Amino acid sequence: MLTDTHAHLDYPEFQPDLDTVIAAARDAGVTRIITIGTGVESSRRAVALAERFEHVYAVVGLHPTNVEEETGDWLSVIRGLASHPKVAAIGETGLDYHRLPSEQLASAPAISALQAEMPQDAEAAIVDGAYKAAQAEAFAAQIDLAAEFGLNVVIHQREAWDDTLAMLAPYTGKVRGVFHCFGNTPDQAGEVIGMGHLVSFTGIVTFKNAELVREVVAKIPDDTFMVETDCPYLAPVPYRGGRCEPAHTRLVAEKIAELRGTDFATIAALTEKTAQGFFRLR
Repeated sequence: MLTDTHAHLDYPEFQPDLDTVIAAARDAGVTRIITIGTGVESSRRAVALAERFEHVYAVVGLHPTNVEEETGDWLSVIRGLASHPKVAAIGETGLDYHRLPSEQLASAPAISALQAEMPQDAEAAIVDGAYKAAQAEAFAAQIDLAAEFGLNVVIHQREAWDDTLAMLAPYTGKVRGVFHCFGNTPDQAGEVIGMGHLVSFTGIVTFKNAELVREVVAKIPDDTFMVETDCPYLAPVPYRGGRCEPAHTRLVAEKIAELRGTDFATIAALTEKTAQGFFRLR
């Protein structure tokens, strides 16, 4: 028995054959799927899928890279969805500094006399600062929402490590997070585990160039990680480059078992217990 703790079943890639995809997952032993919202409409679709399929649960929230695209009172919508009995967490939320607005400044024409006179590094600091501040505001609001509903948070972190941990620190002991698609160092895994949080692993563990991830997998304690696909992305070997599916969770678990010198059944039991506790699954 396995839970795919991070899937995007509402994405267009799954619309033609979703029933078949879910049946294939069950055939592979993936008996529960957590489908993750990335904005208002995505979260609504996630809840609808949880209502449609008995063994699908939803996570609702606003992805950091989508913060500037949402209009209106998105937080009220997410709060309304959070009370649904099949909503298992808030997210995915967090911070992502991978592509900052300043990267487009060099090629973009000035749109005002002020911009034309402003040094580019000063302008970059302003636009990047506003972008980061908007993400931080949305992240904090969603952590607060999780605390309000007694839920945990699914965390997206990319090139924003220190800021992410600083924002989580005041909630230690109140709200737990899972750092999904974990790809950082063993020391950083130790940091988040020491704060009471979890990590989860995707098909990246099967990639030949993923030595760092495999080192983390081999070392961390039994009760500190879960398995996921992040589908339709990051299909594991031998499906790398194709559409990832919840059924591939089994391949992730099998690789983790190999790296930890144990068997699949042991990893399935460990990760299932951890997932049930974190997402409060029934």
